[in-house]
Amino acid sequence: MFGRRVLLAGAAVAPFGLRRARAQVRPIRLGVLGDFSGPYRHLSGPTAVACVKQAVEDSGILQKGIAVEVIQADHQQKADAGLATAREWFDRGGVDVVLEVNNSSIALALNALVREKDKIHLNTGAATSELTAKACSPNTIQWTYDTYMLARSSGVATVQAGAGTFFIIAADMAFGHQMERDVTRFVEAGGGKVVGSLRHPFPGTTDFSSMLVQAQRSRAKVVAFANAGTDFINCVKQAHEFGLVARGQKLLGTIAFVNDVKSLGLETTKGLLLTESFYWDLNDRTRAFTKRVLPKTPDNYPNQTHAGNYSAVIHYLKAVSEVGAARAKASGREVIEVMRRMPTDDDAFGAGSIRVDGRHLHDVHLFEAKAPAESTHPWDLLKLVRTTPAAEAFRPLSEGGCSLA
Repeated sequence: MFGRRVLLAGAAVAPFGLRRARAQVRPIRLGVLGDFSGPYRHLSGPTAVACVKQAVEDSGILQKGIAVEVIQADHQQKADAGLATAREWFDRGGVDVVLEVNNSSIALALNALVREKDKIHLNTGAATSELTAKACSPNTIQWTYDTYMLARSSGVATVQAGAGTFFIIAADMAFGHQMERDVTRFVEAGGGKVVGSLRHPFPGTTDFSSMLVQAQRSRAKVVAFANAGTDFINCVKQAHEFGLVARGQKLLGTIAFVNDVKSLGLETTKGLLLTESFYWDLNDRTRAFTKRVLPKTPDNYPNQTHAGNYSAVIHYLKAVSEVGAARAKASGREVIEVMRRMPTDDDAFGAGSIRVDGRHLHDVHLFEAKAPAESTHPWDLLKLVRTTPAAEAFRPLSEGGCSLA
């Protein structure tokens, strides 16, 4: 009922009396609520769980005698199913933290629930920037990205490079709508123009040919996709078949991942622009983290949401170590306050911080997919175009409208 569980128990090295006291405290329980069977499985699911387990191992909390249990469940891309799972986790499963939640509608619904239950929502997968705006919560931290950040990094840099006209194809869902608005905002602010946009049903769309034909006819210099997972993969694949890039149009993935590039191949994706907060080959620390986690997920390298789970759990467990397991289980809000006071630093995202509105701040990177001749091995796929510093990458606190600010 509660999903698969993996108990990571602390080493029994404490004196007997202390061991007995600790045994009275139930384990810290982390629930990965992700896509394990749908269009985002390769971007979420098993690799997210692997990164959470790696964070538990790397945190050192097990050596302090605090047990941690990792639980997983498939939200099925349905807000009612996702919220019902989270409620059952909190009411009957003893779950303290819900992670991943790579669906904006589910994430927004969960915000109210964690506030009611005084639990924690470490959102590493949903992109809606509303999580740190009017829908902000003292029990939620949005870790990896949001539509503002993705649109700013992707749109501003592309306009600055001389691509002044855009055509947007967006998923007809909360994330797609927000991304469409944010991309339009930054393109127009930079002196560019959105010459057209279309929305496709989500989930279930597989044929994007009519939309791509309209994008082609628009003669926009950039065709931007405000969708993800298999929808994005199908769009890029069909755009390649229709010859959009061959005719001079640039493709932009507003929320694309290294796993998408791997799935499509460099012959299809060469020149594609995408923003990620993490890339496995970015520096020595990201390579070291990837080397540690790969035995748990040998067929799928971690992307930014996977790495976001690692980064968020590492920092959460630091706070648990400070307040103790009993207090951590008693009040999620207290743990969040401790997390905000401490700077963040880990091998996946490097140095960062957490704002009062729940926005995790870190550097953001715009990448371009390599040409086949530039790649030296199967996962050597991206090259860095531009890094936006943390202080510039995210929406200013004053613009969000969060009541906590």
